[in-house]
Amino acid sequence: MTQPGTLPAMSKEMQDCIDACMSCHAVCEETMSSCMQMGGQPQMQIMRALMDCAETTRMCADMMMRRSPMSAEMCAMCAKACEMCAEACMSMPDDLQMKRCAEACRRCAESCRTMSGATM
Repeated sequence: MTQPGTLPAMSKEMQDCIDACMSCHAVCEETMSSCMQMGGQPQMQIMRALMDCAETTRMCADMMMRRSPMSAEMCAMCAKACEMCAEACMSMPDDLQMKRCAEACRRCAESCRTMSGATM
């Protein structure tokens, strides 16, 4: 039994999703820095996807941590942002940082898709 004002225990799936979101957020931020060093128009297109993904993953993790009733919807949006970012990063498949980011985004998208169908 929980005391008034305390949150219910977090499921392993939710904790895994929060971890995936936070990891993806960090990799997106690192990749943005890499893009800024490269410069050029193609990187600006990727930057938009990276910014959307970084912000969405952070917000998604925050909402799950506070058990927001809108978490499932946020997870669905986060999965979409992560997939879009992974695709953008793979437009430069020879760049190791981009590849690393795409992998983190795909892991996060998969976890968020799972959570979007779960009861928070």
